[in-house]
Amino acid sequence: MEQKQEQQQPVKFTEAIGSTTYEVSIHFSKTSKETLNDKIFRLIKNDTGKQ
Repeated sequence: MEQKQEQQQPVKFTEAIGSTTYEVSIHFSKTSKETLNDKIFRLIKNDTGKQ
């Protein structure tokens, strides 16, 4: 018998900035080796290096 992998629905929210409305979906990988804190730190570090 074939097992189905349980799929969780992504977290979704909408945010209006000025006259633009953004719809954001958040997905998390079950196989990721990077924590959320690690990922945010890496994104900030990479972004500040571009200035």
